[in-house]
Amino acid sequence: MSTPTDSSIPRRWPTAALAAGAAAGLLAGGGAWSYARLAVSPGPFAVGAVAAAAAFLATAIAARRQRPAAGPASNGDHSAAPGHDRDQLRALLDSSPDTIYFKDLESRFVCVSRSKVSKALERLPDLRARRIAKNLPVDVDEAEILNGLTDFDTYQDGDARLAFEDERQIIQTGQPLAGKLERQFYFDGTPCWSLTNKMPWRDRTGRIVGTFGVSKDVTDIKTAEEKLEELHRQLLETSRQAGMAEVATGVLHNVGNVLNSVNVSATLVADHVRHSKVGNVAKLATLVAQNRARLADFVTNDPRGKMIPDYLGTLAEMLNEEHKTVLLELDQLRKNIEHIKEVVSMQQAYARTSGVIETVSLPDLIEDALRINAGSLVRHDVQATRDYQARPAVTTDKHKVMQILINLVRNAKYACDESGRTDKKILVRTTADERRVHIAIVDNGVGIAPENVTRIFNHGFTTRKGGHGFGLHSGAIAAKELGGDLTARSDGPGCGATFVLTLPHAAPTGAAPYPSGCPDHEPIAR
Repeated sequence: MSTPTDSSIPRRWPTAALAAGAAAGLLAGGGAWSYARLAVSPGPFAVGAVAAAAAFLATAIAARRQRPAAGPASNGDHSAAPGHDRDQLRALLDSSPDTIYFKDLESRFVCVSRSKVSKALERLPDLRARRIAKNLPVDVDEAEILNGLTDFDTYQDGDARLAFEDERQIIQTGQPLAGKLERQFYFDGTPCWSLTNKMPWRDRTGRIVGTFGVSKDVTDIKTAEEKLEELHRQLLETSRQAGMAEVATGVLHNVGNVLNSVNVSATLVADHVRHSKVGNVAKLATLVAQNRARLADFVTNDPRGKMIPDYLGTLAEMLNEEHKTVLLELDQLRKNIEHIKEVVSMQQAYARTSGVIETVSLPDLIEDALRINAGSLVRHDVQATRDYQARPAVTTDKHKVMQILINLVRNAKYACDESGRTDKKILVRTTADERRVHIAIVDNGVGIAPENVTRIFNHGFTTRKGGHGFGLHSGAIAAKELGGDLTARSDGPGCGATFVLTLPHAAPTGAAPYPSGCPDHEPIAR
């Protein structure tokens, strides 16, 4: 039996493929080496290797179908015996975990692997009845139960139609279809995901006699991906709700502070009215009315009447002061009530416009975030300053941006408060370039250990007592959805931290997030 030289073996073929090729060559040529006349497109190694082996076998099977039965081997080469040929072919079809199939020009199965038969019988126990309906022999081995049937007998019509059209195209063009991800449904509704290589089946002369393919079942992987996506959606919703709860908490803090001022103003107004000298005007009017007939003599000669002119002047001054005080408190009361309305309206506006892409002023968004945190910043004696080196307008989902900014400002406040410093400072700086805008939240708080700079964005990780580990994680996810990113930097514990939110000038349309990196990581001067 002749063997090829090392140089005749293409080095890109996997060893498994060469081994199967040797078997296929024996099947095809009774001992002579023979190679399939097609190029196996690259794909996952396991599928590619089996596909290469199947390519050799395709030629072998076509050759066996065409040549007459050979007589017994006379040279002692038992590998060329028909029984041994069948054993080689059956070994590959029985042992491969991937689905291997051969179809004729009418897309009817000619030969399939045991893995495909097993999956078909598991989902379609009535396969023999289907063979009866198509006037096919029923008394066949289990390994041949699909022979003569088509995809229309095992899959739903829509999926079978797509596979049939693929095979028509391959037969007409002679071009393989490589690395196709397919989702098909069995008749019982069970989905099946496959990564498939489909190729033309040629005989020894190069004539196309059908199609064959190798499919790797990736249903478990796709199911896991779908579960992961669902968990991701649930996490986003949980994070969104947690973020809204934080916004509501901030609103309640701010409203509570303003309500204290409202209560003070209302109490002062009530006390001024209760103790007002306006009641003395009524007493004076009664005294004048009682002496109306001798009013001139009463004011000139009566001791009580003589006091009326001076008393009127004093009373007028007192009532004027009361009027000014009440007006001042009422004006303050009006402002406080207006502020409450603004805070509540702001929360309602951001909740209502979630997901809406619009053009907004970046400094305005920052001011809203600071305003929502204003009461908390005052309570913790944290000074917030602005450094708007750029005042760009951005087209984005302002709700998501607000959620990120509110959380960053709140985290900076906690970091400052936990540092024990007396000069607690937060700096908000904006910069921009041609493609991106950068919002840096810089604090002089407790800082971040080097090993935690990236871990703080992991779900559930927090360094703050009472923290839930949602805020930064959901913020990083939201930043990516907006086409940007969220990064952190710190020189270590006690050195403060800088968080930078980077956004594109316009909302992305499926684009990858912009890379990070901007000149905003300057610490607050200490």
